[in-house]
Amino acid sequence: MREYKEKLEMNKTICELFAGVGGFRLGFDRLKTGWETIWFSQWEPGAKTQWAHNCYVSHYGDLPDNKGEFHTNEDIANINKGNIPDHSLLVAGFPCQDYSVAHPLSSAKGIEGKKGVLWWQIRDTIVAKRPPFCIFENVDRLLKSPAKQRGRDFGVILSCINALGYSAEWRVVNAATYGASQRRKRVFIFAYRNDTKYGRFMATQSPEDIFKKKGFMAKAFPITGLDDIRKTEIGSDPFEVSCHFAFDFKTAGYMTLGNIYTVEVQEAEEPSSLLGGVLEKNVNEHYYITDNSRIAKWEYLKSAKKILRKAANGHEYVFSEGPIAFPDFLDRPARTILTSEATLNRSSHIVSDPETGKLRTLTPIEAERLQGFDDAWTDTGMSERMRFFCMGNALVVPMITRMGKVIDTIIENED
Repeated sequence: MREYKEKLEMNKTICELFAGVGGFRLGFDRLKTGWETIWFSQWEPGAKTQWAHNCYVSHYGDLPDNKGEFHTNEDIANINKGNIPDHSLLVAGFPCQDYSVAHPLSSAKGIEGKKGVLWWQIRDTIVAKRPPFCIFENVDRLLKSPAKQRGRDFGVILSCINALGYSAEWRVVNAATYGASQRRKRVFIFAYRNDTKYGRFMATQSPEDIFKKKGFMAKAFPITGLDDIRKTEIGSDPFEVSCHFAFDFKTAGYMTLGNIYTVEVQEAEEPSSLLGGVLEKNVNEHYYITDNSRIAKWEYLKSAKKILRKAANGHEYVFSEGPIAFPDFLDRPARTILTSEATLNRSSHIVSDPETGKLRTLTPIEAERLQGFDDAWTDTGMSERMRFFCMGNALVVPMITRMGKVIDTIIENED
């Protein structure tokens, strides 16, 4: 591993993996404090047309690696991580997958999780580039998966972070609690090298102070209180963690030198934006639901149900689900946008248009607004269906800007 240089100039440079349509980049750009994305990677396996990558490039252009070659739209597993330009901040929104480790450290192949799991590509990038700081985003179920060994997957990630000489904070953030117009819960992970100035300072702070006011997450997403802090330990061998580790991770946490502290926190709520506030005017008739049979289907999908079902082994059970508002409430933040938005399914939003009183689906621009993107951000040649898909995969941009304000201060102190 390369040694950290005390006098290394801490440039505001970003590498963005699994970049999607550029949510991380847009969030930092809005700070207007000099952040520069110097490389990114976005590749959708099996996609004939790489719509997300094309959208990203339409806004920002492509970026070469250290060899002057362009590989931003290739499988990250095939990328030589050493050719990625050096950077101060590594960011990534990666999928929640099965993080079981297939080989122990002693094997010839080294650590090699289940094929296709993208966390290992992040880890390999950290090994190659040693960025001082990292921010990762994932669905909140990462903390609880898999069901048969709760906490194992997140434990594998923390074990890797620990083994590489980093500490980490995490928080499950409901975007609506911090001003967004969508109730979208995601876990954000902030990792930092222990030998940075920031890392040395945080090592002198108590876990309670980190959770309440001194930590990265407390500054980005303030809280009003916390429950009792729980503690456990984790090793630096992800294979052992994969085999034996299980832990009930809470919505906030801190890991350093193999010590894990976790706690439930009470978020300091801010006034939320409302679903009604993102709706367009003079919406095209294309979005209205005019077929009565289709309306009836929506009503059924969103209603409460108790259905008798039979498992493959013959066991009978009752499948139940609660009701979803039909139409959606305009005076509340929206429910979570999914990749299937605007298709005929239970999770899609249906609104009563304020101008006409008629039922309709959301428009692509309304989905972009719920995620905090600029209007028509994905209007780059892709179909409406794909625009909704890209927004369902995206993150809430203002949450990135909030974290960016905190890391601005950290970078300034490093210099």
